[in-house]
Amino acid sequence: MKRRFWFGKAVMILVFCTAFVMLFSYIVMSLWNGILADVLGVKIITFWQALGILVLSKILFSGFGGFHHKKEHFRNRFRQRMLDKWEKMTPEEKQRFKDEWKTRCKGGWRGGPFNDRDFPTHEPEAENK
Repeated sequence: MKRRFWFGKAVMILVFCTAFVMLFSYIVMSLWNGILADVLGVKIITFWQALGILVLSKILFSGFGGFHHKKEHFRNRFRQRMLDKWEKMTPEEKQRFKDEWKTRCKGGWRGGPFNDRDFPTHEPEAENK
């Protein structure tokens, strides 16, 4: 029963996405033919040319990096949470944390997403005095 439900849902999503793309292409074609043909004197375009313009504009103006932006957002959120935890640690806890990760990485602290300058073991206030 569950498999049937998900298959039906996938088919409906595909149908609605296709209908949306077709409707949007028709709107682009109508606007192009109704406005640009009269104002600028350009040629009238077909439905498929309007679809091609949509694909081209997607490539040129937004690209296909949707996941990359989400990945960066996740990485920044994770990094901020770790920095917040780091600020609340005592110097002993900070050193214990660094030593633990040095042993886990087997090659030492390799400057991955967190490196020594991000997590100093000494307090910056003491340095300024």
